[in-house]
Amino acid sequence: MRAQPEQENKNTTRPQRGTAGVSHSQGRERHSFTKSLASAARPPRLLLTSPPARQTPAVGAAARTGQDQGGGACPFRPPDPLRRGPYNSKTPMMATTAYIDDSCSEVIDPPKTEVLDVAELPGDHTQHPPKPNVVVSSSVRELLECPVCLSAMYPPIHQCSNGHTLCSGCKPRVHNRCPTCRHELGNIRCLALEKVAASLEVPCKYQSFGCSGIYPYYSKLKHESQCQYRPYSCPYAGSECTVAGDIPYLVNHLKDDHKVDMHNGCTFNHRYVKPNPHEVENATWMLTVFSCFGQYFCLHFEAFQLGMSRVYITFLRFMGDDTEAKNYSYSLEVGGTGRKMIWQGVPRSIRDSHRKVRDSYDGLIIQRNMALFFSGGDRKELKLRVTGRIWKEQ
Repeated sequence: MRAQPEQENKNTTRPQRGTAGVSHSQGRERHSFTKSLASAARPPRLLLTSPPARQTPAVGAAARTGQDQGGGACPFRPPDPLRRGPYNSKTPMMATTAYIDDSCSEVIDPPKTEVLDVAELPGDHTQHPPKPNVVVSSSVRELLECPVCLSAMYPPIHQCSNGHTLCSGCKPRVHNRCPTCRHELGNIRCLALEKVAASLEVPCKYQSFGCSGIYPYYSKLKHESQCQYRPYSCPYAGSECTVAGDIPYLVNHLKDDHKVDMHNGCTFNHRYVKPNPHEVENATWMLTVFSCFGQYFCLHFEAFQLGMSRVYITFLRFMGDDTEAKNYSYSLEVGGTGRKMIWQGVPRSIRDSHRKVRDSYDGLIIQRNMALFFSGGDRKELKLRVTGRIWKEQ
């Protein structure tokens, strides 16, 4: 009867298939013991933090683990992970200082580089693409110079089969022959040179007179036609004078070359006497220069044909730009035998030719019969007294 329980115990303690020969409770105890041994053998992980100060490029992540990777070039010892903190505490000390070895010649982990504008670095010899518009040099200016008229060329620019160029205005003058090699020109345009000219910027040709502007090549002509520094033409209308220059130069030119009367003051009183007024039709008679307010003014007296009538006109021109001329006003008075005519207006700039001012009738106009009536006598001699004054607008 006692042998049966022993058999039952043997049956209950028989290990099942697929086990290691231990019970479940014994397996759990052995697993926890093994896990504790592994955690004790493994060093605690450290959180390496970098200080907020500036880092040295020679130190990187790979340099901090140089011995682990077998790199003997950088003799760097990492901190002991089991190093105790202060007061013999069991808490490992956190590494807060970057370890730098200046003897390491290789930069393994460089820091992030800043994007710099290479144009601001001194001594930079890197070639960069040119800007869309560049200031023209003397050599390029010579390429854009017509060999015939020596003026700047504008589209269409013609060329021969050998590549010699000339402007379109001079092509008919050379009878379709290249002035350089005498080959036939044909109708070949130099489109490459035209495109090069479109990308250039050139100074104004009146740079010597004070203009310091730089303008696109194809816009230079428009600017020069309106440039405030462009020279003034000679205001003397009796002869087709081609002299041009600034105001002081023209004043001396009028006095020395044209023998014009010069007066100082803002009022004038002149008497024009002509023995035979019929012989001076359509001719300029008189030009007088007045100096006042630090400026110069030209008083014109001219005879011309207005429709079917012969008339006289007198007007005042300002030796300067139109914007300055609008700061002044003048009055003219013509009379005789107890009668008079009065005109008041703004002086015109000498930028406008005397013919343009005359044809606009911007002045005191007197018909010849009335002028002879003012002269008195038998009307065979012109005797006109013209008075006036100039004042500055406030």
